[in-house]
Amino acid sequence: MKKEKLSCEQARKISIVKALAFLGHLPTRNTEKEAWFLSPLRSETQASFKVSKKLNCWYDHGLGKGGNCIDLICELQNIAVREALAILAQVNTGSYALPKARILKVNRSGIVIRQVKPIQHPALLTYLKNRKISPVVAQGFCKEVHYTIKEKYGFSIGLKNNSGGWDLRNKYFKASSSPKDLRWITNESQKLIVIEGMFDLLSLVTLFPNLKRKADFLILNSIAFTEKALPYFDTYTTVELYLDQDKAGRKTTSFFLNNNATCIDKSCFYKAEKDLNAWLMKTH
Repeated sequence: MKKEKLSCEQARKISIVKALAFLGHLPTRNTEKEAWFLSPLRSETQASFKVSKKLNCWYDHGLGKGGNCIDLICELQNIAVREALAILAQVNTGSYALPKARILKVNRSGIVIRQVKPIQHPALLTYLKNRKISPVVAQGFCKEVHYTIKEKYGFSIGLKNNSGGWDLRNKYFKASSSPKDLRWITNESQKLIVIEGMFDLLSLVTLFPNLKRKADFLILNSIAFTEKALPYFDTYTTVELYLDQDKAGRKTTSFFLNNNATCIDKSCFYKAEKDLNAWLMKTH
C-alpha cells in the first residue's frame, strides 16, 4: 500500500492532541477548548504543557516555547521536518509506526531500539539535574536511547551492558532490553567498585570524579547476577561494595563479604538512605 504524503499545510492541521496520543502522551486535563499535559519535552510533576484545540498549537510554559504540530514532532523526536511529515502522515491514517530503517535492535523484552546518541534531550537533562547527577558524568557513561514498545515511542538514559542490552531510565520508565547482563568498566586498576545500578554509578562518580580514572566498575544491574559477578573479583587487590541498604542489598553485601576476602563494605556513609542516589539527593 502506498504511503500517504503530507504537505506542511496539511500536517499543521492534524490535531496535536491526537498526535501526542499516538506517541503515548495523554492529557491530565481535557476541556472543550484546551488540553494540558505533563510536558513530553522535559520532566515535571505538574502539567504546564498546553494545547489550544481552537488554534491547534502548543506552548510549554516551563520552556517558554511553542508552535504547531510539525514543530512539536521535530522537537519531541529530534528529527527534521521531512521525517516529521512521514510520522504525521501515519498519525493521520491511524497507523503510526516509526520507519523500519531506523530499527537498531529487536529483543525479547519487546523493546525496539531505534536510535542511540549522546544525551541532549531537555527532559533527560532535567531528569539528571533533579537526581543531582552531573551531566558531564552521565555523558561519560550513558547514552540517550530512543525505542518503541508495542508501537509506543519513548526515550531514556541508557547504560549498555556486557551483552549489548540496555538498562533504561527516565522519570516515568524503568526497564531493561534483552539480553540482560551486568556491566564491567575497566581502567586497568587494581581496585574494583561494585554497585547495583546505573544511578549508583552516576551518583558515586558525581561525588568523587577522580574515581572514573582510578578504579574499575562492576554494575550488577540486577542482584540476580550476584554469583556471576564473583569471578570478576579475582584479579583485584581491593573490591569496594557500594550496594543498597534494603534487605536484598544487605544480603548481597554479606554474600560478597563471605565469599571474597578482598571485599570491603563502603556503604556506611549512606546507611540512613536506601541507596547512593537517595543519599545524594537528600544531602546535595
